[in-house]
Amino acid sequence: MIWNLLFWICLAFSLGIGVVYFRDLGDVSQMVLKVKRRNMIRFIRNEYKFIGAGLVAAVVMAVAHLGFGAGPDWLFWSALFLVAFLYGFPWVWVHLGLRNQADKASFFSIEEAKKFVAPASQVLVIENNGKARAHPDYEMMRPHLAGNDEGLDGENVVMTYCAMANLGLGYTPEIEGEKLELEVLAQHGNNLVLRDNTSNEPIQHIYGQRERDGRRGPGMKPWPTFRMSFRGFQKAYPEGEVFLNPPASNLFLRLLDMVTDPAFSIGINRQHREEQPVMDNMSHFDDRLPNKTYVWGINIGDDAVCYTQDFVVENGNLVNAVIGERSVVIAWEPIYESIGAWYNDSRLPVTRIDFFGASDQGNLRRVETLKPGLFWHVWVEFFKDTDINRITVEDQAA
Repeated sequence: MIWNLLFWICLAFSLGIGVVYFRDLGDVSQMVLKVKRRNMIRFIRNEYKFIGAGLVAAVVMAVAHLGFGAGPDWLFWSALFLVAFLYGFPWVWVHLGLRNQADKASFFSIEEAKKFVAPASQVLVIENNGKARAHPDYEMMRPHLAGNDEGLDGENVVMTYCAMANLGLGYTPEIEGEKLELEVLAQHGNNLVLRDNTSNEPIQHIYGQRERDGRRGPGMKPWPTFRMSFRGFQKAYPEGEVFLNPPASNLFLRLLDMVTDPAFSIGINRQHREEQPVMDNMSHFDDRLPNKTYVWGINIGDDAVCYTQDFVVENGNLVNAVIGERSVVIAWEPIYESIGAWYNDSRLPVTRIDFFGASDQGNLRRVETLKPGLFWHVWVEFFKDTDINRITVEDQAA
Protein backbone atom coordinates (compact mmCIF):
# COMPACT_ATOMS: atom_id res chain seq x y z
CA MET A 1 0.00 0.00 0.00
CA ILE A 2 2.75 2.47 1.00
CA TRP A 3 4.75 1.78 -2.17
CA ASN A 4 1.71 2.35 -4.36
CA LEU A 5 1.13 5.66 -2.61
CA LEU A 6 4.79 6.64 -3.04
CA PHE A 7 4.67 5.69 -6.72
CA TRP A 8 1.75 7.99 -7.48
CA ILE A 9 3.01 10.88 -5.34
CA CYS A 10 6.53 10.74 -6.80
CA LEU A 11 5.23 10.35 -10.36
CA ALA A 12 3.10 13.47 -10.01
CA PHE A 13 5.88 15.43 -8.27
CA SER A 14 8.61 14.48 -10.74
CA LEU A 15 6.47 15.22 -13.79
CA GLY A 16 5.24 18.45 -12.23
CA ILE A 17 8.78 19.75 -11.72
CA GLY A 18 9.67 18.64 -15.26
CA VAL A 19 6.74 20.51 -16.78
CA VAL A 20 7.68 23.68 -14.89
CA TYR A 21 11.35 23.33 -15.91
CA PHE A 22 10.43 22.89 -19.57
CA ARG A 23 7.95 25.77 -19.39
CA ASP A 24 10.24 28.27 -17.67
CA LEU A 25 13.66 27.47 -19.19
CA GLY A 26 12.87 25.37 -22.25
CA ASP A 27 13.03 28.51 -24.45
CA VAL A 28 11.03 27.03 -27.36
CA SER A 29 8.13 26.68 -24.92
CA GLN A 30 7.76 30.47 -25.05
CA MET A 31 6.74 30.27 -28.69
CA VAL A 32 3.39 28.91 -27.49
CA LEU A 33 3.28 29.84 -23.79
CA LYS A 34 3.42 33.22 -22.06
CA VAL A 35 5.79 32.49 -19.18
CA LYS A 36 5.46 34.69 -16.12
CA ARG A 37 8.64 36.51 -15.20
CA ARG A 38 8.41 35.71 -11.48
CA ASN A 39 8.19 31.99 -12.24
CA MET A 40 11.20 32.14 -14.52
CA ILE A 41 13.27 34.06 -11.97
CA ARG A 42 12.36 31.55 -9.26
CA PHE A 43 13.49 28.61 -11.39
CA ILE A 44 16.72 30.34 -12.45
CA ARG A 45 17.64 30.89 -8.82
CA ASN A 46 16.79 27.34 -7.80
CA GLU A 47 17.41 25.33 -10.97
CA TYR A 48 19.50 22.53 -9.48
CA LYS A 49 17.46 22.34 -6.29
CA PHE A 50 14.31 21.77 -8.33
CA ILE A 51 16.03 19.34 -10.70
CA GLY A 52 17.51 17.40 -7.79
CA ALA A 53 14.17 17.11 -6.00
CA GLY A 54 12.41 16.01 -9.18
CA LEU A 55 15.02 13.38 -10.02
CA VAL A 56 15.01 11.98 -6.49
CA ALA A 57 11.23 11.60 -6.82
CA ALA A 58 11.75 9.82 -10.16
CA VAL A 59 14.21 7.39 -8.51
CA VAL A 60 11.75 6.63 -5.70
CA MET A 61 9.05 6.06 -8.33
CA ALA A 62 11.36 3.62 -10.12
CA VAL A 63 12.18 1.77 -6.89
CA ALA A 64 8.48 1.50 -6.07
CA HIS A 65 7.67 0.07 -9.49
CA LEU A 66 10.68 -2.14 -10.23
CA GLY A 67 11.24 -3.34 -6.68
CA PHE A 68 7.71 -3.59 -5.34
CA GLY A 69 5.47 -3.73 -8.41
CA ALA A 70 3.72 -0.43 -7.72
CA GLY A 71 1.88 1.25 -10.58
CA PRO A 72 1.05 0.06 -14.10
CA ASP A 73 4.01 -0.92 -16.27
CA TRP A 74 2.92 1.21 -19.26
CA LEU A 75 2.50 4.28 -17.07
CA PHE A 76 5.90 3.89 -15.43
CA TRP A 77 7.79 3.66 -18.72
CA SER A 78 5.76 6.50 -20.25
CA ALA A 79 6.46 8.68 -17.21
CA LEU A 80 10.14 7.80 -17.30
CA PHE A 81 10.33 8.85 -20.96
CA LEU A 82 8.58 12.13 -20.18
CA VAL A 83 10.89 12.83 -17.25
CA ALA A 84 13.94 12.24 -19.47
CA PHE A 85 12.59 14.67 -22.08
CA LEU A 86 11.27 17.38 -19.74
CA TYR A 87 14.52 17.50 -17.79
CA GLY A 88 16.95 16.61 -20.55
CA PHE A 89 15.83 19.00 -23.28
CA PRO A 90 16.02 22.25 -21.26
CA TRP A 91 19.30 21.28 -19.63
CA VAL A 92 21.00 20.34 -22.91
CA TRP A 93 19.55 23.36 -24.73
CA VAL A 94 20.57 25.88 -22.07
CA HIS A 95 23.86 24.51 -20.78
CA LEU A 96 25.26 22.94 -23.96
CA GLY A 97 23.35 24.46 -26.87
CA LEU A 98 23.77 28.00 -25.49
CA ARG A 99 27.24 27.46 -24.03
CA ASN A 100 29.00 30.81 -23.98
CA GLN A 101 32.52 31.99 -24.70
CA ALA A 102 32.84 34.60 -21.98
CA ASP A 103 36.45 33.65 -21.27
CA LYS A 104 37.59 31.59 -24.26
CA ALA A 105 36.47 33.43 -27.40
CA SER A 106 38.68 33.43 -30.48
CA PHE A 107 39.45 36.68 -32.27
CA PHE A 108 40.85 36.84 -35.79
CA SER A 109 42.45 39.38 -38.09
CA ILE A 110 40.31 41.30 -40.54
CA GLU A 111 41.86 39.41 -43.45
CA GLU A 112 40.84 36.08 -41.93
CA ALA A 113 37.38 37.37 -41.02
CA LYS A 114 36.72 38.49 -44.61
CA LYS A 115 36.24 34.82 -45.51
CA PHE A 116 33.21 34.61 -43.23
CA VAL A 117 31.80 38.14 -42.84
CA ALA A 118 30.30 40.10 -45.73
CA PRO A 119 31.27 43.78 -46.13
CA ALA A 120 27.75 45.06 -45.38
CA SER A 121 27.26 42.81 -42.33
CA GLN A 122 26.56 44.61 -39.08
CA VAL A 123 29.15 44.25 -36.33
CA LEU A 124 29.08 45.33 -32.68
CA VAL A 125 32.23 47.14 -31.66
CA ILE A 126 34.03 47.88 -28.39
CA GLU A 127 37.27 49.84 -28.29
CA ASN A 128 39.93 50.64 -25.70
CA ASN A 129 42.94 52.87 -26.34
CA GLY A 130 42.59 52.43 -30.08
CA LYS A 131 42.34 48.64 -29.92
CA ALA A 132 38.98 47.45 -31.22
CA ARG A 133 37.01 44.24 -31.45
CA ALA A 134 34.14 43.59 -33.86
CA HIS A 135 31.43 41.02 -33.17
CA PRO A 136 29.22 40.08 -36.16
CA ASP A 137 25.59 39.45 -35.23
CA TYR A 138 25.50 35.97 -36.75
CA GLU A 139 28.67 34.85 -34.98
CA MET A 140 27.29 36.08 -31.62
CA MET A 141 23.82 34.61 -32.07
CA ARG A 142 24.30 31.31 -30.23
CA PRO A 143 27.19 31.83 -27.77
CA HIS A 144 25.71 35.18 -26.62
CA LEU A 145 28.87 36.05 -24.64
CA ALA A 146 32.36 36.59 -26.07
CA GLY A 147 35.55 37.52 -24.24
CA ASN A 148 38.89 36.03 -23.25
CA ASP A 149 41.58 36.18 -20.60
CA GLU A 150 43.64 38.64 -22.63
CA GLY A 151 40.93 41.26 -22.32
CA LEU A 152 40.57 44.35 -24.48
CA ASP A 153 43.97 46.02 -24.18
CA GLY A 154 44.17 44.49 -20.72
CA GLU A 155 40.62 45.39 -19.65
CA ASN A 156 38.19 42.63 -18.72
CA VAL A 157 35.35 43.25 -21.17
CA VAL A 158 32.79 40.74 -22.43
CA MET A 159 30.46 41.37 -25.35
CA THR A 160 26.96 40.24 -24.41
CA TYR A 161 24.40 39.69 -27.14
CA CYS A 162 20.66 39.06 -27.34
CA ALA A 163 19.48 38.11 -30.82
CA MET A 164 15.80 38.47 -29.86
CA ALA A 165 16.44 42.12 -28.96
CA ASN A 166 19.07 42.72 -31.67
CA LEU A 167 21.15 44.13 -28.84
CA GLY A 168 24.84 43.81 -28.04
CA LEU A 169 26.43 45.43 -24.99
CA GLY A 170 29.97 45.40 -23.66
CA TYR A 171 30.22 44.83 -19.91
CA THR A 172 32.90 44.28 -17.31
CA PRO A 173 31.61 41.08 -15.66
CA GLU A 174 32.00 42.36 -12.12
CA ILE A 175 29.69 44.01 -9.59
CA GLU A 176 31.20 45.92 -6.67
CA GLY A 177 34.54 44.26 -7.31
CA GLU A 178 33.10 40.73 -7.28
CA LYS A 179 33.82 38.67 -10.38
CA LEU A 180 30.72 37.19 -11.99
CA GLU A 181 30.43 33.81 -13.64
CA LEU A 182 27.90 34.64 -16.32
CA GLU A 183 25.69 32.12 -18.08
CA VAL A 184 22.74 32.58 -20.42
CA LEU A 185 19.63 30.97 -18.92
CA ALA A 186 16.55 32.38 -20.66
CA GLN A 187 14.90 35.39 -22.22
CA HIS A 188 11.96 37.45 -21.07
CA GLY A 189 10.58 40.59 -22.64
CA ASN A 190 12.62 39.51 -25.69
CA ASN A 191 15.82 40.20 -23.76
CA LEU A 192 18.34 37.83 -22.19
CA VAL A 193 18.19 36.83 -18.57
CA LEU A 194 21.71 35.92 -17.45
CA ARG A 195 22.70 34.20 -14.25
CA ASP A 196 25.72 34.77 -12.05
CA ASN A 197 26.60 31.18 -11.18
CA THR A 198 28.57 32.25 -8.11
CA SER A 199 25.37 33.51 -6.46
CA ASN A 200 22.64 31.98 -8.72
CA GLU A 201 21.24 35.48 -9.07
CA PRO A 202 19.54 36.49 -12.36
CA ILE A 203 20.76 39.56 -14.26
CA GLN A 204 18.62 41.31 -16.89
CA HIS A 205 20.85 41.87 -19.92
CA ILE A 206 19.63 45.34 -20.86
CA TYR A 207 20.11 46.65 -17.29
CA GLY A 208 23.23 44.76 -16.23
CA GLN A 209 21.99 44.64 -12.64
CA ARG A 210 21.23 41.71 -10.36
CA GLU A 211 17.55 41.05 -9.82
CA ARG A 212 17.88 41.24 -6.04
CA ASP A 213 19.46 44.72 -6.18
CA GLY A 214 16.68 46.37 -8.21
CA ARG A 215 17.03 49.12 -10.79
CA ARG A 216 18.82 51.49 -8.43
CA GLY A 217 21.32 48.91 -7.24
CA PRO A 218 24.91 48.38 -8.42
CA GLY A 219 25.50 46.81 -11.78
CA MET A 220 28.15 45.69 -14.25
CA LYS A 221 30.22 48.49 -15.74
CA PRO A 222 28.93 49.17 -19.28
CA TRP A 223 31.43 49.82 -22.07
CA PRO A 224 30.64 52.12 -25.00
CA THR A 225 29.24 49.80 -27.66
CA PHE A 226 28.34 50.83 -31.17
CA ARG A 227 27.15 49.29 -34.43
CA MET A 228 28.74 49.72 -37.81
CA SER A 229 29.19 47.82 -41.04
CA PHE A 230 32.09 45.40 -41.34
CA ARG A 231 33.52 47.47 -44.18
CA GLY A 232 33.26 50.53 -41.93
CA PHE A 233 35.13 48.67 -39.20
CA GLN A 234 37.91 47.86 -41.65
CA LYS A 235 38.29 51.56 -42.47
CA ALA A 236 38.20 52.73 -38.85
CA TYR A 237 40.30 49.98 -37.29
CA PRO A 238 42.49 48.28 -39.91
CA GLU A 239 44.37 46.44 -37.14
CA GLY A 240 41.16 45.45 -35.36
CA GLU A 241 40.15 41.95 -34.26
CA VAL A 242 36.97 40.10 -35.24
CA PHE A 243 35.14 37.49 -33.19
CA LEU A 244 34.35 34.31 -35.08
CA ASN A 245 32.62 31.21 -33.75
CA PRO A 246 34.34 28.26 -35.46
CA PRO A 247 32.85 24.75 -35.32
CA ALA A 248 33.38 22.87 -32.06
CA SER A 249 36.17 20.29 -31.97
CA ASN A 250 33.99 17.94 -29.90
CA LEU A 251 31.90 15.79 -32.28
CA PHE A 252 28.81 15.73 -30.04
CA LEU A 253 28.85 19.52 -29.61
CA ARG A 254 29.39 20.00 -33.34
CA LEU A 255 26.36 17.85 -34.12
CA LEU A 256 24.34 19.71 -31.50
CA ASP A 257 25.33 23.04 -33.07
CA MET A 258 24.19 21.76 -36.46
CA VAL A 259 20.70 21.60 -34.94
CA THR A 260 20.72 24.72 -32.76
CA ASP A 261 22.27 27.10 -35.31
CA PRO A 262 19.56 26.64 -37.99
CA ALA A 263 16.87 26.76 -35.29
CA PHE A 264 18.22 30.10 -34.10
CA SER A 265 18.52 31.45 -37.62
CA ILE A 266 14.93 30.59 -38.52
CA GLY A 267 13.56 32.17 -35.35
CA ILE A 268 15.68 35.31 -35.55
CA ASN A 269 14.88 35.85 -39.24
CA ARG A 270 11.20 35.79 -38.29
CA GLN A 271 11.88 38.20 -35.44
CA HIS A 272 13.31 40.75 -37.88
CA ARG A 273 10.63 40.17 -40.49
CA GLU A 274 7.31 39.93 -38.64
CA GLU A 275 5.54 42.64 -36.68
CA GLN A 276 4.72 40.47 -33.65
CA PRO A 277 7.50 39.16 -31.42
CA VAL A 278 8.30 35.53 -32.16
CA MET A 279 8.21 34.89 -28.41
CA ASP A 280 5.49 37.18 -27.18
CA ASN A 281 6.16 37.47 -23.47
CA MET A 282 5.93 41.25 -23.52
CA SER A 283 4.07 43.16 -20.81
CA HIS A 284 3.90 46.56 -22.51
CA PHE A 285 2.86 47.79 -25.95
CA ASP A 286 3.53 51.24 -27.41
CA ASP A 287 2.49 52.11 -30.96
CA ARG A 288 4.48 55.33 -31.31
CA LEU A 289 6.82 53.35 -33.56
CA PRO A 290 6.41 50.02 -35.38
CA ASN A 291 7.56 47.13 -33.19
CA LYS A 292 10.58 46.19 -35.25
CA THR A 293 11.98 49.69 -35.75
CA TYR A 294 15.67 49.82 -34.89
CA VAL A 295 16.36 52.46 -32.27
CA TRP A 296 19.46 53.77 -30.51
CA GLY A 297 18.51 54.13 -26.86
CA ILE A 298 20.30 56.16 -24.19
CA ASN A 299 19.49 56.02 -20.48
CA ILE A 300 21.16 58.39 -18.03
CA GLY A 301 19.85 58.25 -14.48
CA ASP A 302 16.08 57.93 -14.62
CA ASP A 303 15.85 59.58 -18.06
CA ALA A 304 15.62 57.54 -21.27
CA VAL A 305 15.48 58.64 -24.90
CA CYS A 306 15.76 56.70 -28.15
CA TYR A 307 16.55 57.80 -31.69
CA THR A 308 15.89 56.44 -35.14
CA GLN A 309 18.49 56.65 -37.88
CA ASP A 310 16.05 58.45 -40.17
CA PHE A 311 15.58 61.24 -37.62
CA VAL A 312 19.31 61.77 -37.12
CA VAL A 313 19.96 61.83 -40.87
CA GLU A 314 17.06 64.22 -41.49
CA ASN A 315 18.59 66.61 -38.98
CA GLY A 316 21.87 66.91 -40.79
CA ASN A 317 23.40 63.75 -39.33
CA LEU A 318 23.78 65.41 -35.92
CA VAL A 319 21.44 66.03 -32.98
CA ASN A 320 22.10 67.85 -29.71
CA ALA A 321 20.00 66.90 -26.70
CA VAL A 322 19.94 66.89 -22.91
CA ILE A 323 19.38 63.49 -21.33
CA GLY A 324 19.46 63.01 -17.57
CA GLU A 325 20.82 66.56 -17.20
CA ARG A 326 23.79 65.69 -19.43
CA SER A 327 24.35 67.30 -22.81
CA VAL A 328 24.72 64.63 -25.46
CA VAL A 329 25.36 64.68 -29.18
CA ILE A 330 24.10 61.89 -31.42
CA ALA A 331 25.61 61.63 -34.89
CA TRP A 332 25.47 59.47 -38.02
CA GLU A 333 28.81 58.91 -39.75
CA PRO A 334 28.16 57.83 -43.36
CA ILE A 335 31.78 56.88 -44.11
CA TYR A 336 31.84 54.29 -41.32
CA GLU A 337 28.09 53.63 -41.43
CA SER A 338 27.60 54.09 -37.70
CA ILE A 339 25.49 56.06 -35.23
CA GLY A 340 27.34 57.18 -32.12
CA ALA A 341 26.57 59.16 -28.98
CA TRP A 342 29.00 61.34 -27.04
CA TYR A 343 28.89 63.42 -23.87
CA ASN A 344 29.25 67.14 -24.52
CA ASP A 345 30.39 68.96 -21.38
CA SER A 346 31.31 72.18 -23.16
CA ARG A 347 27.85 73.75 -22.56
CA LEU A 348 27.89 74.81 -26.21
CA PRO A 349 26.12 72.99 -29.05
CA VAL A 350 28.22 70.71 -31.21
CA THR A 351 27.98 71.45 -34.91
CA ARG A 352 30.64 69.06 -36.16
CA ILE A 353 31.90 65.70 -34.88
CA ASP A 354 33.68 62.78 -36.49
CA PHE A 355 33.47 59.05 -35.84
CA PHE A 356 36.27 59.18 -33.26
CA GLY A 357 34.67 61.98 -31.19
CA ALA A 358 36.75 64.89 -32.45
CA SER A 359 34.37 67.87 -32.53
CA ASP A 360 34.32 71.64 -32.73
CA GLN A 361 33.98 71.52 -28.92
CA GLY A 362 36.98 69.27 -28.36
CA ASN A 363 37.45 65.52 -28.12
CA LEU A 364 34.30 63.99 -26.66
CA ARG A 365 33.78 60.73 -24.78
CA ARG A 366 31.31 58.10 -26.00
CA VAL A 367 28.15 57.49 -23.95
CA GLU A 368 28.60 54.10 -22.29
CA THR A 369 24.86 53.46 -21.87
CA LEU A 370 24.03 53.63 -25.59
CA LYS A 371 21.95 50.63 -26.68
CA PRO A 372 22.74 50.48 -30.41
CA GLY A 373 20.12 49.40 -32.92
CA LEU A 374 17.78 47.30 -30.80
CA PHE A 375 14.10 46.75 -31.55
CA TRP A 376 11.71 49.46 -30.43
CA HIS A 377 9.35 47.00 -28.75
CA VAL A 378 12.22 45.73 -26.56
CA TRP A 379 13.52 49.19 -25.66
CA VAL A 380 10.07 50.39 -24.61
CA GLU A 381 9.43 47.18 -22.65
CA PHE A 382 12.25 48.11 -20.29
CA PHE A 383 12.11 51.91 -20.57
CA LYS A 384 8.39 52.57 -20.69
CA ASP A 385 8.64 56.34 -20.13
CA THR A 386 11.09 56.87 -22.97
CA ASP A 387 11.06 59.93 -25.20
CA ILE A 388 11.57 59.47 -28.92
CA ASN A 389 13.94 61.64 -30.98
CA ARG A 390 14.38 64.34 -28.35
CA ILE A 391 16.17 67.44 -29.57
CA THR A 392 17.38 70.57 -27.76
CA VAL A 393 15.82 73.11 -30.08
CA GLU A 394 17.93 76.13 -29.15
CA ASP A 395 21.15 74.14 -29.51
CA GLN A 396 20.10 72.64 -32.81
CA ALA A 397 19.05 76.01 -34.16
CA ALA A 398 22.36 77.49 -33.18
